[in-house]
Amino acid sequence: MGILSPSLAYTALVGTRCLAGILPGETGDLGVGEVGPVVEHTGPEFPTIDDFFPEQVLLANTPFAMDRIWFVRIIATIALLLVFLMAARRVSLVPGRFQCAVEYLIDFVRKQIVEEVLGQQVGRKYMPMLCTIFFTILFFNLTGIIPFLNISGTSRVGIPLLLALWVLFTYWAAGAKAHGGLLRFLRDELFPESLRKMPYMYIIVTPIELLQLLIIRPASLTIRLVANMIVGHITLLLCFAATQYFAFHARGLMHGFAALTLFGGIFMTLFEMLVAFLQAYIFTLLATVYIDLAMQTHE
Repeated sequence: MGILSPSLAYTALVGTRCLAGILPGETGDLGVGEVGPVVEHTGPEFPTIDDFFPEQVLLANTPFAMDRIWFVRIIATIALLLVFLMAARRVSLVPGRFQCAVEYLIDFVRKQIVEEVLGQQVGRKYMPMLCTIFFTILFFNLTGIIPFLNISGTSRVGIPLLLALWVLFTYWAAGAKAHGGLLRFLRDELFPESLRKMPYMYIIVTPIELLQLLIIRPASLTIRLVANMIVGHITLLLCFAATQYFAFHARGLMHGFAALTLFGGIFMTLFEMLVAFLQAYIFTLLATVYIDLAMQTHE
């Protein structure tokens, strides 16, 4: 009693192997006392936050350390400069397709963003800055869907924060010039004239306005851009990692899910192209609005 017969032991082993996904005959039927091979079932490799902090390859452990994302940014910058250099050299009265595409994007920024908010005369002054911001973000965003790059140059906080600080200093300078000095600009922003009959409201309004000028506006620009690029990268990797798993490692009917996840990956790639453009547009539009708000006087 308490000792399994050889036939029962064999049946138990076969049942265990079946539960593990190994059918009898795949690696040879086991006899009593034999130990079958250990089969490892690996799942898809899911993306992690470590994807955004790759190994440093140059100047490691220094303030100037460079990793894969920095090289992606350098490549995107070179591509951006080449596009505009080529467009400038090929300028003609009858523009070709390449020149038309570049001019269309520049006109889009000028007419649909800058002049729409600031007007033609004021907008001309800020057009170089806002155009630079738009194209930098657009090119850096698009690296997330380019083969062999596969990560956005704006998926880490450095570049978005640098651009947001540029906007911050610009609308402070614009406000100071429009109001006749920095102190007058801060006075009009922190102590609105409409509340001077209710001075007790300044206890609530002034801290909020100060946070908005110093933190909320640049933080909203930075976080929105970085978060969208991180989510896009993770979503794409999830789709294609699942496709690889279902196509090469799954069994039976599970192979069919590979087509579904592949379609999802292709759809998300096209969607990320749209997101790359939209994030460049939103960042530039908000920067323009902030400059316009700073220049409005409350007389």
